[in-house]
Amino acid sequence: MDRYIKAPISDEDAKSLRAGDYVYITGTIYTARDAAHKRMAEALAAGENLPIDMKNNIIYYMGPSPAREGRPIGSAGPTTASRMDKYAPDLLDLGLKGMIGKGKRSKAVIDGIVRNNAVYFAAVGGAGAILSQRIKSSEVIAYDDLGTEAIRKLEVEDFPVIVVIDSEGNNLYETAIKEYCAE
Repeated sequence: MDRYIKAPISDEDAKSLRAGDYVYITGTIYTARDAAHKRMAEALAAGENLPIDMKNNIIYYMGPSPAREGRPIGSAGPTTASRMDKYAPDLLDLGLKGMIGKGKRSKAVIDGIVRNNAVYFAAVGGAGAILSQRIKSSEVIAYDDLGTEAIRKLEVEDFPVIVVIDSEGNNLYETAIKEYCAE
């Protein structure tokens, strides 16, 4: 089913999404990859505030290429999500409502998704140039010294993703395999 949602994502929208839904996100999302996640974990361990409030927000695991003239961002394809798996459960418990990446997630992340009524989306790998066309603005808001891995605030319009793991723990990667093998 095609769904159109606003970001930050409401609890109701997150709970209503089902594995396999095609979703178009409009609003504010944030980028963070390995180095930014490590730094946020260090901040939490030191009792410091995070540079962004996790409540109902979506993090896109992406590090863009340089922007071409006249564009807010370069190619913006997803990063393999499992690299953030050791950090994601803590962020989910702080209110993170959505994550965008590619690939499978650990049991701890899936448990965190279910516990917090969150969702994991996949963006199409290899389509970074096309995905960047859905990004209307990009602003570095934290960890500028990390370069492409800095945390960015993105304004997106109809950003296309697919629900892989929904708030009930249904996992498209597992159900799609079962359906394919049953044919």
